[in-house]
Amino acid sequence: MLFRRKQEITHADTTVRARAKINLTLDVTGRREDGYHTVEMVMQSIALHDTVRVTTIHGEKKPRGIVLSCSLPFLPTDERNLAYRAAELFYKETGALLETCEIHIEKRIPVAAGLAGGSTDAAAVLRALNALHTAGLTDDELCEMGLKLGADVPFCLRGGTMLAQGIGEELSLLPDMPHCWVVLCKPPFAVPTKEVYQEIDSVDILEHPDNKGMMAALNQGDYEGVCAYLSNVMETVTAAKRRQIGEIKSFLAENGADGTLMSGSGPTVYGLFSDESRAKTAAKMLRRRFADTFLTETCN
Repeated sequence: MLFRRKQEITHADTTVRARAKINLTLDVTGRREDGYHTVEMVMQSIALHDTVRVTTIHGEKKPRGIVLSCSLPFLPTDERNLAYRAAELFYKETGALLETCEIHIEKRIPVAAGLAGGSTDAAAVLRALNALHTAGLTDDELCEMGLKLGADVPFCLRGGTMLAQGIGEELSLLPDMPHCWVVLCKPPFAVPTKEVYQEIDSVDILEHPDNKGMMAALNQGDYEGVCAYLSNVMETVTAAKRRQIGEIKSFLAENGADGTLMSGSGPTVYGLFSDESRAKTAAKMLRRRFADTFLTETCN
């Protein structure tokens, strides 16, 4: 009688913090022939994060491929989700063996908020799979792969304080931003990034960010200078349609924020605070009106 050895089922998993970002500056500098806009912007990682757990399973009788789950039931869990597409891309480009890859996202970053929530989840999946499969991809190789998913993914892979140019993929490391507290407030509506970029071409931008001034402030560790140079041309489009953006900025300024700005294409507005107590008070007051209000801090 022949006996077959039962195939061993093996699990490997890792958990990655997928940090959100804010824009300290955002300038649109042109438009390429392929329709993509070129930008010059300074981006900053913050402590607010999603938790992305990735598990690879080998030896199952019926491999299940990529299985994505999320703490928010309304988010898609198939190829419409950037994290799912990140896993697909990784396996396609590396040739790593895919039997079952389980991904679970515990969402804390607001959705469609201008905080790179989808991009940072995708970046976390790439990092996790690179480790789990010991693929040995360098940061540059991961960023090259991430760019195929979205312009913010390379920054999310690296994090910190960076100047982004091109369509967002040309990254230059900047000195760490001086630590401060950040109050984030997302009004209860979404802003489609594509629509904002389409409209920016028809708007007269009267004031562009002073990126050189911002970088000089960062080089000098000048927190007040950083606050003074906060600027985002996207506000010209988004704030014109949504009065809540201006109202939130005014509230934050009147309640101790050293500087305020809309992040990305919006609609999230943030305030920078050197005083933690003031930041906590402002967040508590804002949360009474806007549920998606968060107290966090800069993260280098």
